[in-house]
Amino acid sequence: YLNNKEATEKTIDKNGWLHTGDLGFIDDDDEIFIVDRLKELIKYKGYQVAPAELEALLTSNPNVSSAAVVPMEDEAAGEIPAAFVVRTEGSKISEDDIKKYISDQ
Repeated sequence: YLNNKEATEKTIDKNGWLHTGDLGFIDDDDEIFIVDRLKELIKYKGYQVAPAELEALLTSNPNVSSAAVVPMEDEAAGEIPAAFVVRTEGSKISEDDIKKYISDQ
């Protein structure tokens, strides 16, 4: 939210709480679990993109062990999906390889 006062104000309230849009809980062992999202769809150039579908597609690649997709504000498109991936142990898959894998699907 760097240099975007409006987005920052929507995300961090006046008491300093960060509102990520993720839904979760803390268990009796003080472990945090993220179980859902408040906002389910990313609006990309008029299309509605489900982050869960992209995450499933990413993790279908044997070189990706885990993935999270979140919306990122984009001036031209409104929002674009941004993916965070964890490679499987020993994998050397690159960002470009992952992008090609997704575009081929």
